[in-house]
Amino acid sequence: MLLKYLPVFVILSLLAEVLGTVGGFGSSVFFVPIANFFFDFQSVLGITALYHLSSNMSKIVLFRKGFDKKIVLTLGIPAVVFVSVGAYFSKFLDPKILTYILGGFLIGLSLLFLMFRELAVKPKAKNAMIGGALSGLSAGLLGTGGAIRGITLAAFKIEKDKFIATSAIIDFGVDFSRSIIYYFNGYMHKRDLYLIPILIVVSILGTWIGKRILNNISQEQFRSFVLVLILIVGFISVVSNV
Repeated sequence: MLLKYLPVFVILSLLAEVLGTVGGFGSSVFFVPIANFFFDFQSVLGITALYHLSSNMSKIVLFRKGFDKKIVLTLGIPAVVFVSVGAYFSKFLDPKILTYILGGFLIGLSLLFLMFRELAVKPKAKNAMIGGALSGLSAGLLGTGGAIRGITLAAFKIEKDKFIATSAIIDFGVDFSRSIIYYFNGYMHKRDLYLIPILIVVSILGTWIGKRILNNISQEQFRSFVLVLILIVGFISVVSNV
């Protein structure tokens, strides 16, 4: 990336971190399409994994008072397993087709929960495991699985601080696992490493701003915001590939 575009990239990355924090499902769902304008797809995967590690550490520290241990295990373990599978196969599959599928899935589910406000999915182990497996697979293949994890947690109607802390802990395990595989796939390049300290600062600042915003919105507003963001992400995923 040319240095003249660096300020634009940093500002957009900060916005992605704020939205990812307020939405509760991490910045990668916004950061990946942003980074695609500046880097090739494989470099985006490598940078996102490293950036997201610091992003999730910030959320774990700032939201450490609340997380659901049961969901961390039942959703997190399948996510970590399947992100490894997705990361390995990312070099063989067409990301455009996968992005269409992901976009359609997110649009359908977010509209369902927005139209039927009282609809909720019981936080049973089976439902959490399915959501974890799908989010992990998406994270490995496309660089982002937070939206699928977000729709799962939103369906469970989890309290907002617990939502964010739980999602961040799971995401940390996911990012650590895929970082190793992306490294061996050759997705991490020395020429991009100068961005890591910059993005660490961005992740901390963006998480702090996001937390301040969350302190001023209600639980129902939070859930609606999550679902609307996921709907927007779904449309962007489809339209960006047309």
